[in-house]
Amino acid sequence: MTIHETGGRSKRSPAFLTGLALIAFLLFSAFCALGAWQIHRLAWKRDLIARVDARIHAAPVPAPLRATQEDEYRRVTLTGRFLHDKSALVQAVTVRGPGFWVLTPLVSDKAITLINRGFVPPGRKTRYDRPQDEVRVTGLLRLTEPGGGFLRNNDPAGDRWYSRDVAVIAQARGLTGVRADYFVDAQAGPAAYPVGGLTIIAFPNNHLQYAITWFILAAMTVGAYSLVMRQTWKDCGE
Repeated sequence: MTIHETGGRSKRSPAFLTGLALIAFLLFSAFCALGAWQIHRLAWKRDLIARVDARIHAAPVPAPLRATQEDEYRRVTLTGRFLHDKSALVQAVTVRGPGFWVLTPLVSDKAITLINRGFVPPGRKTRYDRPQDEVRVTGLLRLTEPGGGFLRNNDPAGDRWYSRDVAVIAQARGLTGVRADYFVDAQAGPAAYPVGGLTIIAFPNNHLQYAITWFILAAMTVGAYSLVMRQTWKDCGE
């Protein structure tokens, strides 16, 4: 790439100008593509929020045998008896502070379903309500959380749980016939503990800001290229 000196000023070679134009074009195209992708994600996120909002405010339906992404946060209802001796305590951080989710199997006539009965603080790990009669549970369907929490793997042998991994909890408790792909977050009930109804439904939606940022970068690329070319034309005319 050659720069020629003429009259005390440097004149850029054709190869340099061609390379500069190619780089500017590639950057402009990439920034525009990323901006368009964020616009697409924005539409998808708004549709997701609308669909989830419709589910959580709809009348409850019977719990399905299996669940998909389209069922998450759907209000469901089921009836059965709790197996309190098979409960698992999953570490949690809530608006009430740190503590545990109480996951208890509910035996119905169709299957066993893990119910997140709600939150208990550390001082109430063993002191919470345990209804013995048949109960009717209404809550939000949540998909299983395999693996563990952030930087923490579930430890079935040590009975330490950091995520609501239905299949692994069921296996550790010796349960069969469990709906393994979801659990149910129970709504608030009459008992003081566990405290139900603490499900947080929040979907970060920053796609519009991201799209604007990418389009601004595309415009800046055009502006920078135009300034360079204007100076080049000015030099050539002198």
